[in-house]
Amino acid sequence: MLKQQLRLDHKQKRNSLSPSQIDSKSLLIANRLLSIPIWSHQLYHIFLTITENKEIQTNYILSILQGKDKNIVVPKVEGKNLLRNYLLTDGTVLKKNTLNIPEPVEGIEIPSEQIDVVFVPLLAFDKKGNRVGYGKGYYDRFLSACRPKTLKIGLSLFEAEKEIITDLNDTDIPLDYCVTPEKTYSFSDT
Repeated sequence: MLKQQLRLDHKQKRNSLSPSQIDSKSLLIANRLLSIPIWSHQLYHIFLTITENKEIQTNYILSILQGKDKNIVVPKVEGKNLLRNYLLTDGTVLKKNTLNIPEPVEGIEIPSEQIDVVFVPLLAFDKKGNRVGYGKGYYDRFLSACRPKTLKIGLSLFEAEKEIITDLNDTDIPLDYCVTPEKTYSFSDT
């Protein structure tokens, strides 16, 4: 299926969910993450929820990371093409940008190549680890700047599509895992 059609379909599916459904699915995803062998690392990048887009609530994952005493990095949109990464501390001030993304006002910048694990936002993904985001390419550019061994973990409210075949780009970065409320998909052996 084409990415554009998947974007439309999955935005509609999200819009049909109530806040309590999103909350319960988000908690299931966070609990499922605990069984993936990713917790020996130190530097974790996570997106902050755009509530208006009915995204997964990442606050549960943030609580896990804080409970495990991990260093948490959050993105900030810079210009039209770039994500910069900032260490999340108790003193970090967050403010929504024009896209309603909560992001740090300022802070300690962390280079992409130092990040060990990235929790990746997405709208849809397939059984091969290909993902469909919002179409701006922020995460593909960011992930291409990370080390090859950086773990990329998609978080999805819905299960995998069979295959995205018609319009993948050379710049698309596949996932290592994707976690849904019902299942954990591993793509490292595929």
